[in-house]
Amino acid sequence: MGVAGAAAIVLLAVAAFSARVFIDGDTNWHVASGRWILEHHTVPLTDPFSFTFAGKPWIAHEWGSEVLMALAYLAGGWSGVVLLIGAAGGGAYAMIARELRLWMGPAGQIIGLGLSFACLQPFLFARPHILAAPLLVFWTSRLLAARRAGKAPPLELALLMVLWANLHASFIFGLGIIGPFAAEAFFGAPNTIRAKLGVVRGWGVFGVIATALSLATPHGIAGLEFPFWVLGMKVLPNILEWRSATFQQPTLFEAALLITLFLGLWRGVRVPPFRLVLLVALVHMALQHVRQEAILAVLAPVLLAEPFGRAMNPVRPGPRVVAPVGWTPAWRVPSVLVASVLAAGAVAVVVARLAIPLVRTDNGNVPVTALAHVPPQLLGQPVFNEYAFGGYLIFKGVKPYIDGRADMYGDGWVQQYLAVAGGAQPAVDDAFKRWNIRWTILSPREPLVHMLDTRPGWRRIYADAFAVVHARADAVNPFPPPTSPSPPSPPKGAR
Repeated sequence: MGVAGAAAIVLLAVAAFSARVFIDGDTNWHVASGRWILEHHTVPLTDPFSFTFAGKPWIAHEWGSEVLMALAYLAGGWSGVVLLIGAAGGGAYAMIARELRLWMGPAGQIIGLGLSFACLQPFLFARPHILAAPLLVFWTSRLLAARRAGKAPPLELALLMVLWANLHASFIFGLGIIGPFAAEAFFGAPNTIRAKLGVVRGWGVFGVIATALSLATPHGIAGLEFPFWVLGMKVLPNILEWRSATFQQPTLFEAALLITLFLGLWRGVRVPPFRLVLLVALVHMALQHVRQEAILAVLAPVLLAEPFGRAMNPVRPGPRVVAPVGWTPAWRVPSVLVASVLAAGAVAVVVARLAIPLVRTDNGNVPVTALAHVPPQLLGQPVFNEYAFGGYLIFKGVKPYIDGRADMYGDGWVQQYLAVAGGAQPAVDDAFKRWNIRWTILSPREPLVHMLDTRPGWRRIYADAFAVVHARADAVNPFPPPTSPSPPSPPKGAR
């Protein structure tokens, strides 16, 4: 209880008071989508947010998470949202700690949780993948428990797919990992037809039911196809979270990988073949797309707990129910006292977060100050905006040219946007004429910003380190003077 509870409170506190939680612009349109669903009592089937794709097909694939985020926002503002994210992340880490506790003492648990957090921390955003993390951990731990018991997973576990598939696309990982465990059970069963057929029947029925239940979403069979379709998009390298991992500069992810590799080789850790295949696949995905590091962060400690535990204590035949060999505390803190302290810590974090106003600040994806300086008469007119700013525009009721829903816009549209933002002609003139663009809000690094500085009929009306606003001369009358000089280059951020 101690390590698991402490892990949950640490995650809750980090999420509640870390500025990184709101660094991702997509948080804003997720909350806006949830509000729209609550207001209309339905999931949108067409785009209600942009002016360029208004009315075109779009399904909120993560509508369940968006509703939860919107409810948290309505209940406690942005403080409510971060507490929701913290509670989800804390729940996931409490379950990871409990799985580690089956095989390791406190030191092993703390090391495992620390390495996991090193990988997850850069992705601790207020987004649906964190809300789905507890389900991913619980699902995997139950499959492992079924393997330890030599049985197929209970069919009631498959019901989890109904919730999961409506929260986040990571449910596809849940379906995917059934295969390696089923193969392990098949080849580990006695070499008799009856035993083999029993494994096929038990795991096969579970897999079929789980897959069928995952279709209980507004998009049905398309929900299974969607993650693979996204992976095939050509514009993914232009989106930071979909880029490949790089080790040109030291990262916590690299350090966690190397430390885990060192400890595994040092202690002679042996991972069962099919679980090793699963781990290698997860590492490959994390190296291919940095956003998948979050999946590896929560699954690796669960999958490696038993192999590391057996390597450190080879005489122990199974999961521990008492203190592990070689670790016998001289005294034990009463569980009631531990629970009371942990509960008090959780309450303190929640009260502190609700008591201290949470003020949104500028970053490379959220132009709070710049949008606040846009004249009201411009806000309802067509805008050409930075890709990463689209989510915040939606949240503030401004219809964007583009936003983080690249899957809806598609390769062609995103590539056309990149050409315009890059100042390519005739793409700029064509887009501005077709959509009657009256103002822009862009990152200072975009070449289009410098083009508009010298373009007849356009004027810079605001600039800071994160965003620059231009307006057409006939769009604002009287025209406001610029409110700041040309900004320096902003910190690196996601497009």
